[in-house]
Amino acid sequence: MTEQELRQQVVSIAQGWIGCKESNGTHKPIIDLYNSHKPLARGYPVKYTDAWCSTFASACAIKAGLTDIIPTECGCGKHVELFKKLGSWQENDAYVPSPGDYIFYDWQDGANYATTDNTGAPDHVGIVEKVSGQTITVIEGNMSNAVGYRSLAVNGRYIRGFGLPDFSAVTVKAPAGTATRPAEPPATSTGSNDTQGAGMPVVGDVVHFTGAAHYASANANSGPACKPGTAKVTQLALGAKHPVHLIAQSGGGSTVYGWVDLADIQGATSAGTAPAPKMRVGARVKYSGPLYRDSNGNGQGKAVNGTYTVKYYYPGRKCGVHIDGLGWVPESACSVVG
Repeated sequence: MTEQELRQQVVSIAQGWIGCKESNGTHKPIIDLYNSHKPLARGYPVKYTDAWCSTFASACAIKAGLTDIIPTECGCGKHVELFKKLGSWQENDAYVPSPGDYIFYDWQDGANYATTDNTGAPDHVGIVEKVSGQTITVIEGNMSNAVGYRSLAVNGRYIRGFGLPDFSAVTVKAPAGTATRPAEPPATSTGSNDTQGAGMPVVGDVVHFTGAAHYASANANSGPACKPGTAKVTQLALGAKHPVHLIAQSGGGSTVYGWVDLADIQGATSAGTAPAPKMRVGARVKYSGPLYRDSNGNGQGKAVNGTYTVKYYYPGRKCGVHIDGLGWVPESACSVVG
């Protein structure tokens, strides 16, 4: 993936969680994902009632498989320290960020913010979605106890500084003539996988999980124990160590919530069969209609008409299908053709 694709990957993951909130418990999978990643920062498992802005920002990195360049933390102060250790900290409040950069805030910033450098303790963090002119649009967890948007001016009040992940290190720093090291397969995107591997299920399949461990990322070396049973396939990462992401089904006996080995799955599509195409990451779909800014149907944009590849898929969301990096669209308006 290119640097811009990696940046968009982080942004799209954050967009997919827009609207998750404490009041109905939809923020819990974010906390669970953070806690499943080992080693935990400072060994502390985040509670559902804790402040979770840094946890959200870290979960986006975990889901993208980019924790080598984006540190994970549950506290803003420590988060800034880790960006500094990586050499990825930007102290200049007037810096113009790019999509996928991390922006930190200090709510005690003074009235003279435009001409001074804020050096206070950071209180909050978000992920830059875009910059248009002099306006920064940010996606933040724990914003009024939910995932939401904030807009502020470049060099605006309360900006503490920026964490700048070195996306180029993932894609362009290999010696000439050698293969670059790709990012760990993300939890929401596997590139094009129109042709499923032998025995590989598709997103949406309900399978019987026979294993005893699940993993925080598709290439993790170790993972916590879990119970076997019935689970649903939610994401795929072809070619990874643990290529299938499962979530346990209610009443099915399993406690799985993470990436698992293909060998630990029964009831997957058999090799040689040709099932009707299902909505999934990598599917080809026909769509005619408007694009939306996030998976909850906010920010209607321009209309498109054509055949596209599904880059991200969130079943059950109002606009849970992300096509060709263009935007989010409703699954009900898509026709799967491959």
